[in-house]
Amino acid sequence: MNYSGRFRRRVGSLQEELTLLAPLALIAVITVLSFATPSHLYFSRFLSLAPAFAASLWPVAATVAIGALAVAIDVAVAVSFGRVDAMSHTHLFTLVIIVGATAAAACASHVRQKREQALAEVSSVAETTQKVLLRPMPHRLGRLDIEALYLAAAARARVGGDFYEALETTRGVRLVIGDVRGKGLSAVGMASAIVSSFREFAYDEPDLARLARRLDVSMGRYTALLPGDQTESFATAVLAEIPDDGSAVRIVNCGHPPPLLFHAGAVREVAPTASSPPINMGALLGGDYRIDTVSFTAEDQLLLYTDGVTETRDRTGVFFPLVQHAGQWDTDSPSRLLKQLHSDLVHYSHDHLDDDIAAIAVRAVASTASDRA
Repeated sequence: MNYSGRFRRRVGSLQEELTLLAPLALIAVITVLSFATPSHLYFSRFLSLAPAFAASLWPVAATVAIGALAVAIDVAVAVSFGRVDAMSHTHLFTLVIIVGATAAAACASHVRQKREQALAEVSSVAETTQKVLLRPMPHRLGRLDIEALYLAAAARARVGGDFYEALETTRGVRLVIGDVRGKGLSAVGMASAIVSSFREFAYDEPDLARLARRLDVSMGRYTALLPGDQTESFATAVLAEIPDDGSAVRIVNCGHPPPLLFHAGAVREVAPTASSPPINMGALLGGDYRIDTVSFTAEDQLLLYTDGVTETRDRTGVFFPLVQHAGQWDTDSPSRLLKQLHSDLVHYSHDHLDDDIAAIAVRAVASTASDRA
């Protein structure tokens, strides 16, 4: 975690604490003005604002308490200026307004707390979904060091339509990363279905082309049960296979942004030699999935990512130049690579990422005697 992120969280926490004190500060300001100004200005009538303000921040009991404090201060101001007898009707009217405002504020606070509780429950469900869909990536699989990155566009979001997975099989490490077209719960549902299917089929299918076809058929059956236009949902994806006993990576690109390969200090895009249809588009475009094989030796790194990376914009609307930035990164480890990617995206967008982002970085490690045993 970078220091700028920690600093922003500390500043945010301090701002929240100061905001919670705002109703008391408002009471203090109105009290000072009430005693420091001529009696005919009658600033104490503004005390009814305090419980109304507290309703948006405090629980019911605290809101009622600040309303009671406002009543007590209004009485004290009236007694101090001798208004109780001279302006009894006006004073009584002000008290009624404060009491009424406090009652309304207490009701508003109760409704707000109920909504916050419902939001907390939804967030809990989202967090559970994240653990299933985007479970923690192991740091080592086979002869690979591996790291994953996920950034939600919304500050409080947990999951979206981006997905990834990596599994160690008898044919080597198999990976998938992809992006469901669409937003909301339907995209999350399809992403979860694709990941679940990948976890099932990745161990059995003999090659990536057949694995891609199985995912396509599985998603066709899944979306056929969905209502309305959700049957037309699809996902772009990259499937990769890195055998333990080889020095190459096999890739099937299903309409997804091409991975980056870092080799001997240079970086290049691994573009497909022939197009393959997105997942759940095989019936429409033809289920001909093509495998590309690329050299992948010790110390090489592969970066797989979703289009949230390349579609990140600066303030002028220019897309993030991924290859240009990647050429300046240190490639000593996958974690270092993803930290630099994250930092550059945040800086380039001025901390305004407007799309979900997922990435996987894998680094080939030279085989050791213990690995071969």
